[in-house]
Amino acid sequence: MHEDARYRSAKGFLKASAKEIESAQKVQHCIIVHCQDLIAAGSTCPAPDLPLRSEGMPQAINVITSLTFNDILPEDPKLYDKMRPPKKDGSPTVVYFHVTVMGLDSIDENAMTYAADIFFAQTWKDDRLRLPENMTSEYRLLEVDWLKNMWRPDSFFKNAKSVTFQTMTIPNHYIWLYKDKTILYMVKLTLKLSCAMNFIIYPHDTQECKLQMESLSHTTDDMVFQWDPDVPLVVDENIELPQLQLVSNKTEDCSQVYSTGNFTCLEVVFVLKRRLGYYLFHTYIPTCLIVIMSWVSFWIKPEAAPARVTLGVTSLLTLSTQHAKSQAALPPVSYLKAVDAFMSTCTLFVFMALMEYCLVNIVLGDSDGPKSVPEAPKPDRVFDLAARENSRLLTGQPPAQTLPSPGQMNRSRAINIDRFSRVFFPLLFAILNATYWVLFAEFL
Repeated sequence: MHEDARYRSAKGFLKASAKEIESAQKVQHCIIVHCQDLIAAGSTCPAPDLPLRSEGMPQAINVITSLTFNDILPEDPKLYDKMRPPKKDGSPTVVYFHVTVMGLDSIDENAMTYAADIFFAQTWKDDRLRLPENMTSEYRLLEVDWLKNMWRPDSFFKNAKSVTFQTMTIPNHYIWLYKDKTILYMVKLTLKLSCAMNFIIYPHDTQECKLQMESLSHTTDDMVFQWDPDVPLVVDENIELPQLQLVSNKTEDCSQVYSTGNFTCLEVVFVLKRRLGYYLFHTYIPTCLIVIMSWVSFWIKPEAAPARVTLGVTSLLTLSTQHAKSQAALPPVSYLKAVDAFMSTCTLFVFMALMEYCLVNIVLGDSDGPKSVPEAPKPDRVFDLAARENSRLLTGQPPAQTLPSPGQMNRSRAINIDRFSRVFFPLLFAILNATYWVLFAEFL
């Protein structure tokens, strides 16, 4: 009986507690509805502390309302115009920029574009806003959707082909509101940008690729862009490019005057120097070896026409293929590039080696054609020749000099031309090579 009484007492206590909790939930619902009505009317809703305690089951319910956009607007929202910049004393609104470059890649010389991953920050001061009443920290994180109802800089990337906004795992942007009514907007972007390149000294060239940010609709009378005075630009030191080296970077002003007025603009300049190692081992050294291979024909005897012609033509065709390969990654420009001058000179040397054999073949003439068989001397002339030889030996006269035939003379001239070419071609090629590398030594 005693245990049944305790059971009934506990059961009654639980029912009372359940009713009390249900009553507290109803009170909390009423308070939230009332707060929503106050916020809709433009007032603020305090966060009351309603301790609802029951014996043996203490519980406190605090009603905490989140910050709304109306909490940071002026008391009269009509005084806030999101289309007008927050000018103070008639001075243009100053917007400070900061760019963190995390990566540079996909540099395409043919399309003259490159890709960049950046953190892009804009900071401006809007004295028209109100600070939240419960703001105790140095800054307050705001909802990004409020940007649609706030004034913000109308900056755009002037030389961008496409802009990709990162959304994984959450949208990569945020807004901070500081105690001095300064607003910071930070966003992470992937940009595909155009880069005007000049290939006149390619592959010894240095390119300057820019990242330009300009105002779309506000002139310098209303808004001015300035670089952050403390840290305007941060570039990751671990950026590595396959064929280019990031030598330096700098920040500049690129404001420009249009027919509608002067528009503010800022730019980041990346100085990229091409690495020569790839072209040295894949273009210059193989090309020089092909030219040297064409000189082997100077040591082949003049009568071996198939060998010399085949060697010259093969060298010429191989060099043409090498030249076309070196131009595959470049746009078809109308001016002469440094690599074009080098390849054209090498092609000319191979062609001259082939023409040298044409000259040798002309000089050689028909000496290697069919020769007439000499007639056998008659018996009576044999005795005359023997008598003359005996008299020459008895008198001590020197033997008669026999003149070389025209074929022998032509072959001797052809061999002399080959001997001259063995020295002239390598010497001239070495002089031109040295001249080329001395001219571009300052770009190495």
